[in-house]
Amino acid sequence: MTILVSGATGNVGRPMVEQLLAAGHQVRALTRDPKKANLPAGAEVVAGNLAVTSSLTEAFEGVTAAHLISFGDDYAPLANGPEIVRIAVRAGVRRVTVLKGDTEKTGLDEAVEAGGLEYTYLAPVEFMSNALEWAESVQKESVVREGFPDVPSSMVHEADIASVAATVLTTDGHAGKEYWLTGPEALTAPQKVAVISEVLGRDVRFVELSRDEMIARWREQGYGDDDLEFFLMMRTNPPEAGRTVLPTVSEVTGRPGRTFAQWVRENAATFGG
Repeated sequence: MTILVSGATGNVGRPMVEQLLAAGHQVRALTRDPKKANLPAGAEVVAGNLAVTSSLTEAFEGVTAAHLISFGDDYAPLANGPEIVRIAVRAGVRRVTVLKGDTEKTGLDEAVEAGGLEYTYLAPVEFMSNALEWAESVQKESVVREGFPDVPSSMVHEADIASVAATVLTTDGHAGKEYWLTGPEALTAPQKVAVISEVLGRDVRFVELSRDEMIARWREQGYGDDDLEFFLMMRTNPPEAGRTVLPTVSEVTGRPGRTFAQWVRENAATFGG
């Protein structure tokens, strides 16, 4: 069985390629620039982009299971979902995972359901890697400046998303399900900073920013009104799923979810550790 991993150099794709290879599976890694992929030697790295239909026919050839992503670089839903599914079905794909970026059903979701594939949706909450936006200030000043300090997040390690995807594509019993994926704990921003401080072995301070200061930061970063509305909603009235710890990772994979402390240890050098 050859498994296609789209977004193979991304936060989820890269550990998924590594985990599948370690388990002895044949992996075809889809990436825009194979020369820069730097993936394990056992992976068959091919050029392609889910958003570009013409790049997919050869990539899907001989594939029986595939990991798909329902959105493009700008997080907008893919516009060519039906074409992706037609190519996949024609190639002999039987089982897919779909990494979702929104709670709404996309064109790819609808095409996957209509195409007769065994599909499983993966709906992760906040990625732990979002904390990388603090890396520069931690490294240079030992400070994290952030707003909304009382809002917890049950953020998930990207490798756990990869583990769930790999398990779903290689075992039975997951067809038609939607898995909401969280980490094993829900932490506020000050609690995350405390974990970073403990792992690095030095004092890292949390400095609270006001609502207006956060809005000014987002505008400075180039975000528009729609983005700001979404950011504020997520920080002032976040959905219950985003702050609730679920056992899905351990139930699907048989292993406990990775903690934020483990993620920080893995990325300590980026924070100046």
